[in-house]
Amino acid sequence: MPSTDPERRPDPDALLARVQHEESRAHQGRLKIFFGATAGVGKSYAMLEAARRQRADGVDVVVGYVELHGRPETEALLEGLEVLPPMRLEHRGLVLTEFDLDAALARHPQLLLVDELAHSNHPGARHPKRWMDIKELLDAGIDVYTTVNVQHLESLKDIVAQITGVDVRETVPDRVFTEADEVELVDLPPDELLERLAEGKVYVPDKARQAAQAFFRKGNLIALRQLALRSTAERVDAAMREYRDRHAITQPWAAGERLLVCVGPDPLSARLVRSARRMATALNAQWLAVYVETPALARLPQAARDPILQTLKLAEQLGAETANLSGESVAATVLDFARRRNVSKIVVGKPVRSGWRDRLKGSLVDELIRRSGAIDVYVITAEPGTDTRTPARAFHRSSRWPAYLKSIAVVALATLICTQMSGLFERTNIVMVYLLGTVLVAARFGRGPSVLAAVLSVGLFDFLFVPPIYSFAVSDTQYVITFGVMLTTALLISHLAALGKRQASVARQRERRSAELYALSRELARRRTLEELAKFLCRHVVASVDGEAAVLLPDADGKIQDPTHFCDRGVERAESNLARYPVPGNDLGIAQWAYDHRQKAGLATDTLASAGAIYLPLNALKRCIGVLGLRPRDARQLQTPEQMHLVEALVNQAAVAMERVQLAEAAREAGVQVESERLRNVLLSAISHDFRTPLATIIGSASTLRDSAPGRLDEAQRATLLDTLLHEAGRMNRLIGNLLDLTRLSEGRIELRRDWFAIDEVIGAVLARLRDLLAHHPVTLHLADDLPLVQGDEVMIEQVLSNLLENVARHTPDGAAVELSAGVVGDAIEVTLRDHGPGFSAGDEARVFEKFHQARPEGAQSGFGLGLAICKAIVEAHGGTISAINARGGGAEFRFTLPLHPDSTGPDPT
Repeated sequence: MPSTDPERRPDPDALLARVQHEESRAHQGRLKIFFGATAGVGKSYAMLEAARRQRADGVDVVVGYVELHGRPETEALLEGLEVLPPMRLEHRGLVLTEFDLDAALARHPQLLLVDELAHSNHPGARHPKRWMDIKELLDAGIDVYTTVNVQHLESLKDIVAQITGVDVRETVPDRVFTEADEVELVDLPPDELLERLAEGKVYVPDKARQAAQAFFRKGNLIALRQLALRSTAERVDAAMREYRDRHAITQPWAAGERLLVCVGPDPLSARLVRSARRMATALNAQWLAVYVETPALARLPQAARDPILQTLKLAEQLGAETANLSGESVAATVLDFARRRNVSKIVVGKPVRSGWRDRLKGSLVDELIRRSGAIDVYVITAEPGTDTRTPARAFHRSSRWPAYLKSIAVVALATLICTQMSGLFERTNIVMVYLLGTVLVAARFGRGPSVLAAVLSVGLFDFLFVPPIYSFAVSDTQYVITFGVMLTTALLISHLAALGKRQASVARQRERRSAELYALSRELARRRTLEELAKFLCRHVVASVDGEAAVLLPDADGKIQDPTHFCDRGVERAESNLARYPVPGNDLGIAQWAYDHRQKAGLATDTLASAGAIYLPLNALKRCIGVLGLRPRDARQLQTPEQMHLVEALVNQAAVAMERVQLAEAAREAGVQVESERLRNVLLSAISHDFRTPLATIIGSASTLRDSAPGRLDEAQRATLLDTLLHEAGRMNRLIGNLLDLTRLSEGRIELRRDWFAIDEVIGAVLARLRDLLAHHPVTLHLADDLPLVQGDEVMIEQVLSNLLENVARHTPDGAAVELSAGVVGDAIEVTLRDHGPGFSAGDEARVFEKFHQARPEGAQSGFGLGLAICKAIVEAHGGTISAINARGGGAEFRFTLPLHPDSTGPDPT
């Protein structure tokens, strides 16, 4: 029956989130996974049998895709079921079959069978993974049956590889498995599976023999079976917890054993922890160790609190999950935590002696047994002669003396007011004034001053206002009740005020820890270098634990180096001031050990605990990034589990962020290497191709001149051959010059020789020099009148115009006209060159200025593809812009601008 305990009502926020989740899933299909340890256990067979039962019940069932693997008994189950034809894809000349998602969506059955959830689709399919296909089917409202093996779960990939030696490439995200509506385990003992394998019921004979010698070894099958059973059990346990939370069930369900041991300040706690460990091992159960800090225990001296931390540390070493709780009642807090964690057994110690408090209100053991309900309580008796008495609480004054003085002043002020009211109001109103003063003192100054105010108020009310006046004698016994109510009310209010302050203090501590994690995660998301991440990690760790912190990173050989960043009480120090950290001795060796073994070492650990600092590895998902060294001012700070968990959470967040930065840097370097390799290949290809033509012409002309007999060649032929030699040699010289110019421009090694020149004169000089090249291209000039002078490198601008015109001559057919114009646009001179050739291909307009990019039609002259890249570099060096577009009416149009005023960052004009 659902509990009606008001303290265990469902959390409204959790209930709202659950309702919203259920509404979002209301229109989705249901997913059922047939789950097994490995191939051959009968997942597809069980899925088809379940589908046939559904069909017998009138459900519209369609088989989308089932992998038979040549198993006749599985194939027999397909009889009578509608099967969708597979989709055929062509890839590298092969015809491949794949699940047809579009056909399934168009058919839209109630239930669809899609085998092999982890399958990777062939190129050409809509999604790269089959589980993505299934998600789309579920979103369309189609129920799906599917199958998967345990080795395909993403979180178990590394474990499976370690066990079997096989790296599983096809995986499924764990959320697909955990969010499935139903998981049915299909199990088969290893001996029966090996027998099926030998009979050829799993794979064909040749493949079966190979599998039996590799993946299907009996040890592997046992381990995979254990993983499958454990994964299924964890999912069932999660489903049970969800059901209990949904129905507000407070009583634990002992479907699986879980132990909780109560740790306290008495010497019996260590024995309790060891006993709980033995019980958990015998029951093969999880176990927890908790300590509840009440206001009374909070007043224990530090010497009595240290053994508690040591006991919790012992529990962690023995494999327990530890928790440090806060509450007013140990029994109530422990039981509430136990019910939330579905604990079935609680282990406590039996005190040998009981104090007067235990005789009055019962001991912790009595209260746990009385209120535990369905939870079993195990009481461990101390060994004879063991002193189990709780250490005496240290005297703790929660308020300072000024607070008591202010309390007396408040009571005096209330007395003065009551004196003025005497004779005009009833004595009950005077009581209210005193009570109001006590409430104010309790809310403002705490328990001690409020108790003092209550006692003084009762005494003054009796002495000054209750007959006989100026005497503590009471003539009317009803005032005794008034005094009792006043005192009780004041004490209750003071208790509530102290409780509120304590709860506020606990809330502030939790808020501080949450704020530290949030602030660090926000900073880590914005930082882009390891140095910045190390700096902020140290800053947040030192803010949580008073002390010194440093991040130590390895070199290329994996050897830990001196700290990259150091923080001491929020004071960050430069690398030159890091000589005092790590502490002298072998601390670098401890840090190296922590890095190599990916385990914490040093202070408050099991490894080299005598060190003065603790070293925590920055363990990311795939590698250890480095080590965080932390030397606290007080070593006891690290003995509190919550504090240590906070530091480890900060370290883990930073490690993931650092790995992200390293991966991004590696990806960037890989991209640079790929681009460099591509450019190298393009350059080599261009050199080998484009140098071959002029070299062949030069060699041919030179050999003809050398080998021709005297008189065989007339003067005209010799002149033609010599002109060809000069032309091709000049062409090679221009190609080499382009390479050298682009290299120097890219590296910034060319300084512009700025001077004043006329752009129209430069245009005229370039046209005259390229007269022969442009002989078959009519050129039309449109130059504005009174063009102003331009300041820049005249030779470089001539090269820009020459490269543009040469590009036009190479890429346009003979007879194509060329238009060249220049004019003032704004504060710059704009030069436009338009041809009437074929223009650019789609998308080439933005790429023509890239290095080695060539967009030439068939039959055009070859080149490196550097001319336009050089033009862009020269124009931008002058502070101008250059662009290329397809002109209206056809042809290509180049346009570049040169500023009329010198760039303020450039050299002074000569």
